[in-house]
Amino acid sequence: MLPEKAWHKFYSTVPRSIDYPDMTMYESLLQSVNRVPDKIAWDFMGTLCTYKSFENQISRCADALAHLGLKKGDTITISMPTTPQGIICFYAANKIGAVASMIHPLSTEAEIAFYLGISNSCMALTLDAFFAKFNKAMNGTPCKTLILAKIGNYLSPVKKFGFWLTKGRKIPKVPVEKHIFFWDQLMNSSFPKAPKAVMSSDDTAVILYSGGTTGKPKGILLSNMNFISEGMMVAAWGDLSEHDSILAILPIFHGFGLGVCINAAFMGGGKSILVPQFTPEIVARLIKTKKPNFIIGVPTLYAALNKNPDFQNSDLSCIKAAFCGADTLPTTVKNEFERLVRKRGGNVKLLEGYGLTEAVTAIMATPLDHFREGSVGIPFPDMDAKIVLLHSIQEAGVGEDGELCLSGPAVMKGYLNKKEETDEVLKRHEDGKLWLHTGDIASRDKDGFFYFKLRQKRMIKSSGMNVYPAQVEEVLYKHPEVSDVCVIGVPDMDQVERVKAFVVLKPGISASPDKEKELIAHCRKELIKWSCPRTIEFRETLPTTLVGKIAYKILQDQEIETLRKQGEYTGDK
Repeated sequence: MLPEKAWHKFYSTVPRSIDYPDMTMYESLLQSVNRVPDKIAWDFMGTLCTYKSFENQISRCADALAHLGLKKGDTITISMPTTPQGIICFYAANKIGAVASMIHPLSTEAEIAFYLGISNSCMALTLDAFFAKFNKAMNGTPCKTLILAKIGNYLSPVKKFGFWLTKGRKIPKVPVEKHIFFWDQLMNSSFPKAPKAVMSSDDTAVILYSGGTTGKPKGILLSNMNFISEGMMVAAWGDLSEHDSILAILPIFHGFGLGVCINAAFMGGGKSILVPQFTPEIVARLIKTKKPNFIIGVPTLYAALNKNPDFQNSDLSCIKAAFCGADTLPTTVKNEFERLVRKRGGNVKLLEGYGLTEAVTAIMATPLDHFREGSVGIPFPDMDAKIVLLHSIQEAGVGEDGELCLSGPAVMKGYLNKKEETDEVLKRHEDGKLWLHTGDIASRDKDGFFYFKLRQKRMIKSSGMNVYPAQVEEVLYKHPEVSDVCVIGVPDMDQVERVKAFVVLKPGISASPDKEKELIAHCRKELIKWSCPRTIEFRETLPTTLVGKIAYKILQDQEIETLRKQGEYTGDK
């Protein structure tokens, strides 16, 4: 247990420390199965599944995976939206001791090949709609087995037909090949029972991805204990139990979605309402019809809900807590959300939190009963946090800006095959504890409330998703007519930030609107849509620093000044 900290006096009924079981995520889920077997574990577009049935499906999936050759220590890539197949396979892999590598289902062919390679995945699960690009991406990688699921697998007959009518019939037919298997056939077949693997809680269970200084994503190695502890912390913080439901808006390839909306819900024995496709209209309709107790989202979600007529006219008394993370929450969005909830029968604060994938996801949040303006809250049970002076391990004073460091059971094991980068962020301090240097600038007050200021690393947050400028620049540099490029985030009312590129063309190449369209289309071949530049500005030269690097900060400042003059930006920076 941590020694007494200033923030502990604000814990109210939250325990200072939690007794985490030494087991796997699958075994931890079994505790909920045994405690509340007949409670609903998940709701997928009206299809309900009890905890007991969930466990049966996990075991059937584990049997099938083992039959196909997946074994302890192997890696399986799961590239799925928030659907039953994705979460069943996630826990099934854990049961047999395999590692789940979670990637975005809209990843490009080049991205898929990269992820399959660095994770050394021997098997993958994705939707039939993505067969063609996945099948091509597998060439030259260790991945030799592809499992294809269909959105309709877990829909009622009426909804299955509706999906087929609108979208399903447009999906190309998958050829019969010996390395391809279909989810429904595997789940309806009988295979030898796969025994539960003997694993330590410290063994690697999941790989999630973040950006690297080179522009290539880094694999983040997370253990069973990382996920179990984070899930139990979140459940304790929100008093999440078998009587509660949570809207799983955030995707399962994202630590926030997988760690909070899925795993934390199951640790508490609650119901996760799976949302495979996000639009404000869908979320507003689900809040109105499903009446979730917890809403977890990014600022853009709440901004969109505030404008949605369905949300404005719903009975919102069901909402027990609403949390916002992944980016800074504008005060106007927070105030309007709380006003609407009060107007429609509820009484909650939209509370900010803080987290990062290197600690699964959220590891501090505002207490439910103690709001403090501008703060991202206080650390969860068993998580320690402090501010150190930049480029040091010396603790900063109260109110002084510095780098936020974290220690505790949710902190990652390290980066996949990147010892040097791991050593840069995981450091042993004089207190003997291992601390994660987050690269984020923050401060804390005398009561232990933390205040997030900015990300030290160069990162763009677009609609709550990470965009890594170096990765976008790398793609643009591949174009034969591009000489120099710099990518920045531009403040945007709807997306928080939008991606903009500044490009210097090679001699003899003329800038034009058609050239801008050509370069954006070039990016879309390799990058997910929100990583692609929304606009490209052509320049003769780009500003540089004293050591010759492109000065992206000058471009950002220039852009903000332009927006300010146009009345489109009122921020401080």
